[in-house]
This record gives sequence, C-alpha cells and structure tokens, in this order.
Amino acid sequence: MRILAINGSPRKKGNTATLLEQALKGAASKGAKTLLVQLSRLKFTGCVSCFACKRRKGKSYGRCKIKDDLTKVLVGIEKADALILGSPIYFGTTTAATRAFLERLLFPWLAYTDPPSSVFPKKIRTGLIYTMGTTEKQFHSVGLDRILSADRLLFEMVFGSAETLCSFDTVQFKDYSKYVADSFDPKKKAKHRKEVFPKDCKKAFEMGAKLASGG
Repeated sequence: MRILAINGSPRKKGNTATLLEQALKGAASKGAKTLLVQLSRLKFTGCVSCFACKRRKGKSYGRCKIKDDLTKVLVGIEKADALILGSPIYFGTTTAATRAFLERLLFPWLAYTDPPSSVFPKKIRTGLIYTMGTTEKQFHSVGLDRILSADRLLFEMVFGSAETLCSFDTVQFKDYSKYVADSFDPKKKAKHRKEVFPKDCKKAFEMGAKLASGG
C-alpha cells in the first residue's frame, strides 16, 4: 500500500502540513508506505491548453505532455494506492499552486466522452483536507461548501471515491498583535487551537488509517 500526500500550502510546517502529516501517520499505522510532496518546492505550471492529452491515438492521450517538476509526481500518483490533497483556502478557493496542480492532475484523465468518463488506469481512494481561518458557520453562509464540493465531485469522477476534512478557524499568526487583523479575536483563536485543532488532527489520522485499510 502506497499513499501519496500533496501539500498545496506555501507553508511547509503550517496547519495544512500538520494535518497531512497526521494523515500519513494514520496510514503508516496500517502498514502503508507514505510520501509527502511539498508543491512549494517544485517548479511547474498549470495546464497550457495544448490538448495533447486529448488527441485521438496521440502518444500523450490521457497523460500531461508538459515536462517539469510535476511530471514525476503525476507518475507517482498513477502508482499510488491512495492520494491525499491538502490546501488552505485563499479568497474562497484553494491556493494558486493547488489549482495549477489540479489542472495538470485531473484534466488529462477526464475524457471528453458523452457522458464524461475517466481514463485513469485504476480506482484509488482519495482524501481532501482543507484549512481556513473562517468559522464553520461562515463557511456555509458564504457558500464555500458548494465551491469545494466541485473538487470532491471531480475526484470521485476521476479516481472513484473521495472524502473531505475541513479544519475551521485556524490560527494564522503566532502573535496577532503584530498584524492588522482586528476582525479576529486572538483569545478565541488560541482557545480554538487548543481545544479543536487536536480533534482535527485525530480526524486526519483516522482518514489516513481508513484510506490505508481500504475503508
């Protein structure tokens, strides 16, 4: 069992990375071999609309033709038994690096058939982990749940299954007094970090264990 995790956050030790690490620990507890990829360390682009991945009988049909640091990662995903993607939410969606990664990941394997179909060579289990400074109530009131559900639908279409974990009201700064962030209550943030984030870490661990055990 091989499980690959992708960190779409520019922070290598932030909230998203912490949850991904917990997920991989959960997977390892079931005997899985794990690897965490930091997108911030890679040089790559999003889709360039060359359509080589859609060319009938083309050498790159169902595969991204671009050769850069993401190429080996995409090959690794094909060999993996499960995939976990993590990203913080910026301006109502995942990070720019994550969006570019998703273009390269999903578009080649999503065929222009009627109805749309997947040309990914097998079914694998997947997990999506999101972190955000907004509260759960705000998350639903502004429609972020509907926006992120589109990613889950695409993962289900391409890979066969997906499950989601959202970590709300996360801490962005160690010292809020050093930043213009008057809309946040540092004491409430600290309380949430102490009481709720550990529960999110446990959920991430359980997600990894579940993916590794075939649940």
